Amino acid sequence: MNNKKNENVVKTVSVKEFAKELELEIVYEGSGKIEVQSISVSRPGLQISGFYKFFDNKRIQVIGNAEYDFLKSLTAAKRKSTIEELISKELPCLIFSRNLPVFDEIPEIAKKYECPIFRSSKVTILLINDIMVYQSELLAPTEIVHGVLMDVFGVGILIKGRSGIGKSEIALELVNRGHRLVADDSVILKYINDQVVGKSPEKIRYYMEIRGIGIINVQQMFGPGAVSPSKRVDIIAELSPWAEGDTYDRIGYEENYENILGVDKLKIVVPVSPGRNIPVVLETAARNFRLKQAGFDASADLIASVFGKPDVK
Repeated sequence: MNNKKNENVVKTVSVKEFAKELELEIVYEGSGKIEVQSISVSRPGLQISGFYKFFDNKRIQVIGNAEYDFLKSLTAAKRKSTIEELISKELPCLIFSRNLPVFDEIPEIAKKYECPIFRSSKVTILLINDIMVYQSELLAPTEIVHGVLMDVFGVGILIKGRSGIGKSEIALELVNRGHRLVADDSVILKYINDQVVGKSPEKIRYYMEIRGIGIINVQQMFGPGAVSPSKRVDIIAELSPWAEGDTYDRIGYEENYENILGVDKLKIVVPVSPGRNIPVVLETAARNFRLKQAGFDASADLIASVFGKPDVK
């Protein structure tokens, strides 16, 4: 596995988008944008006490109860100079947690350095956790693929194949059988915490195009239980038109893999022909995947019963 890191990646988001995603109150909009380039978040307790060695100004800074009470204990002049020294370091932004009142000096200083200021009602540790999750996803290595992502029996199946082969119709039948749609047509894949996770672009989330009918909203038609916002990719199912003379895997003893974002994912090639029930095949693939995870391999078990188990020295 390729252990990717979010190094030297910079993503710019608007202040309004950032506030919306993290449920923040905008105190001062500043430059109107935030450059996110670290998944870490800091509480500047040491810095407001005067220690700036090892300070990373790329991190979002959060003021909690401890920092707030320390600043509150200072004289107005000392507090102003302390806050200005911190904000002058070109921070991405400064956030007050627990709905703490923003000091009167803050807007003037923030305006001078165009530093966005926010406030949150969340307790400090939960706020920091939410910011780190948001930044981790934002900075994650990303790839966009054409296909359909389904959650089948808890197994993430990325269905690929040429246009018109029936990916959406197969996905629709899987939804009708009780499984969940994650993304149709365009799938955003991200490398997060050593896993490849897929989701849909926001504007087309839960919509499907069914030839002969048009656009449908799966969530509205089948209910909230028929959709999922994201899913880890476990299997890549490549749909291929059935061709006489082609050799297809009939035993499954040797597994094939496809590399996505540095991670090898199990790949199956599913031949498509009139009369084949592809949704049932994909359900079977998901069940078989879970059985193998539990330690049972039908192919290996059959071969062992016919030829005997190999000697282990």
